[in-house]
Amino acid sequence: MREDIQARCIMLARHIIETGDTVRQAAGRFGLSKSSVHKDVHERLRLVHPGLYMQVQAVMNFHHQVRHLRGGEATRERWRKIREQG
Repeated sequence: MREDIQARCIMLARHIIETGDTVRQAAGRFGLSKSSVHKDVHERLRLVHPGLYMQVQAVMNFHHQVRHLRGGEATRERWRKIREQG
């Protein structure tokens, strides 16, 4: 694996651990696609730095557990804005 990709994997992992960002948030912050971030932290990082991989997985598992709550909140907010406009 290229060194620049390895460095990117570690950089993304450290960022996600420190900030608790989702894959989507990290992708937006670094100007990458969601699929690139996902592949970096879920596949490549395991080979590059197993310790960081385990820490990132803990953050990602939390996001997985609460995603239904965030989705519901986003829907409520969208309908609130529609009611205010109409």
